[in-house]
Amino acid sequence: MPEIEKTLQREFEEEKQRGQEILEKYERVRTYKGAAQALITVFAITASLYHLFYAYAHPFFALDHRALHWFFMSVLVFALYPLSKKRSPWHRMSVLDGVFLIASAAICIWLFIYSTPIMNRAGSYETMDVVMGSLMVLVVLEAARRSTGLAVTLIAVFFILYALLGPWLPDFISHKGYSIKRLSTYLALSTDGIFGVPVGVSANFILLFILYGTLLRKTGAGEFFTDIAFALTGWTRGGPAKAAVVSSTFFGMISGSSVANTVTTGSFTIPLMKRTGYPAHFAAGVEASASTMGQIMPPVMGAAAFIMAEFLAIPYFKVCVAAFIPATLAFFATFMQVHFRAVSLGLKGLDRSELPGIRQTFARGWHHLFSIFALIIFLLEDYSPERAVFWAIAVTVLTSFLMAVVRKESLKAFGLGILEALRDGAVGSVQVAAACAAAGIIIGSITMTGLGLKFSSLVIDASQGYLFLALPFTMIACLFLGMGVPTTAQYIIITSLVAPALVGMGVLPIAAHLFILYFGTRADITPPVALAAYAGAGIARSDPWKTGLTAFQLGIAGFIIPFMFVYAPELLMIGSWPGILMAVCTAAFGIVCLAASVQRCLMIPATWYETIALMAAALLLIKPGWMTDVAGLAFFALAFLSQILRKKKGGSTPAVDGAAGDL
Repeated sequence: MPEIEKTLQREFEEEKQRGQEILEKYERVRTYKGAAQALITVFAITASLYHLFYAYAHPFFALDHRALHWFFMSVLVFALYPLSKKRSPWHRMSVLDGVFLIASAAICIWLFIYSTPIMNRAGSYETMDVVMGSLMVLVVLEAARRSTGLAVTLIAVFFILYALLGPWLPDFISHKGYSIKRLSTYLALSTDGIFGVPVGVSANFILLFILYGTLLRKTGAGEFFTDIAFALTGWTRGGPAKAAVVSSTFFGMISGSSVANTVTTGSFTIPLMKRTGYPAHFAAGVEASASTMGQIMPPVMGAAAFIMAEFLAIPYFKVCVAAFIPATLAFFATFMQVHFRAVSLGLKGLDRSELPGIRQTFARGWHHLFSIFALIIFLLEDYSPERAVFWAIAVTVLTSFLMAVVRKESLKAFGLGILEALRDGAVGSVQVAAACAAAGIIIGSITMTGLGLKFSSLVIDASQGYLFLALPFTMIACLFLGMGVPTTAQYIIITSLVAPALVGMGVLPIAAHLFILYFGTRADITPPVALAAYAGAGIARSDPWKTGLTAFQLGIAGFIIPFMFVYAPELLMIGSWPGILMAVCTAAFGIVCLAASVQRCLMIPATWYETIALMAAALLLIKPGWMTDVAGLAFFALAFLSQILRKKKGGSTPAVDGAAGDL
């Protein structure tokens, strides 16, 4: 037994190292040594401390605070992200890097000092204003290119050109046009462009929530919840995969990145799934699909959810309430697919002796629950997300410190862990902040030119006013844009252009926004650009394309549920409680049918006609309504009775390529 444990431990360490290498390759950030490393660390810690101080005291007005936020984020962008990714990211800063860094810092400080006079003379800007505004736009474009990729920058440039060239465009999208002077000052020196809602949300909420997630990881909460998941599900049929779904979904809430989540938790879960008997591509697909769900799972959703609350002018808690049932259904669908795949393969769970004990695990990490409860309670009490996460962070630090004292652990190690979390929280916010700043350019251009109204009219005309046509158009736009643009930027762009059209067709505003958010997250598991799936494939050493298709298959519920809650607001907890309860029960049953259909297995591997019946039952049951529910139950009864009869006769359908349900 000790030899087996040593072998497993060695395998896990190897996979963990491989996962870290994949993550570093994905992020492509510079690493420093010596004095330079210390300077970057101190600067990043200062950034986190400033945001904590602002969350508690609110000493500045919005534009001042956002300028300081971008000061910290832009300096970190140009210090950490190289000019070209074709070269090694570990080379020293170039002169051009230093120029961009100094320029961005100087403009932010200038804006912070002179914000009041600038706002007072709005509409009659001086030459210095135009120069500084133009330079700020260029700095933001370069920062976004370095940290998030070329796609976001090209889209922002497209909208800038649209604002400048309005009179020369076709009639249906033309406008009067704006000068560089008017455009640059509007985009850079007001709270309607770069320093608009996206950067405001990044400054007020996103950095703090990323910091909170980092603190949870550094204090051992991530390991605690993973062990709990394995203790609860690891012994069941296909247990390691079920534990991966549970732990990765939770970790995805606090990591802020589906790729980072995949390689972090996947280093542990993927080898265990492979050892249990799951094919490598399926193990990687499970991890990628579960990791992506974290961005839609309350109470800590992805960064776009905070922006959604601002756009809709509703408390963040209401966004969480509306998202709860759809997110739970999507999670349940993946969980059940894992179960049915285990049934088709005849797999068993791990021996209880190989799993962490629930009592020992809970005794070791029960204190981590306090901060989660604190966050939920403060949100329930109508605290702003900013203030709620501030107190959750305070509870995390306090409880971890007290446990370190009680257990006589090294306080020096505890202090260093907190400092590392403060550093990593700021660094981990850089990409989102850069995407938000570039998105501000896009929103500002749309607002100035009135493109949002024009585009909404085009969507309505293209769909001929039919919602069942407009929704697929929106889905395709979200998926294509999400393949090259981070979820936050994708959500902002599509929402600005399409959400008004959907609302105009009768869709509830929160349903329209959640619809767009869902399909933005699906891009990470949708081939041909399925970044989370490809990261998992690197750890599992599986075929990337097959892994991407499997992750898409496992996340299929996320492609169906958004259509359902648009037509059935009960799934968003809107309506009478009896109606909501009935909708949830029938939808959950439909999810079971969906999982069985996709994996082509219920009690035994399913035939083609049983698979079709189960899929029909799923679609009918997920959509609320007694007529569709009755029809769905009838289709399920046909498949269920057929399975019972075949099982009694000892018949079964052979698995495809060793695993039923492979795409």
